Amino acid sequence: MKGDSLSYSIAAASILAKVTRDRMMVELDLEFPGYGFAAHKGYGTPGHLDALKRLGPCRVHRHSFAPIKPGPQLGLFLGEAIDEPVAHS
Repeated sequence: MKGDSLSYSIAAASILAKVTRDRMMVELDLEFPGYGFAAHKGYGTPGHLDALKRLGPCRVHRHSFAPIKPGPQLGLFLGEAIDEPVAHS
């Protein structure tokens, strides 16, 4: 069962966490333009996956995020995480 449907404090914590995450993603969108963080909030949307194909991962991408794991998922190269996006050909 979802705890937020059983407890007001869990529901409030869930809302605060989401609002905090959304604000952080807007800030990251300014720091790393081109990824669309403000729009997709880190979810694996088509726009996010397209940005990863074009720019590669930046330092804030989780290495556990399937599309940037080494392997055949999207044919992305995962070397060192970078501070600035770099276009891949």
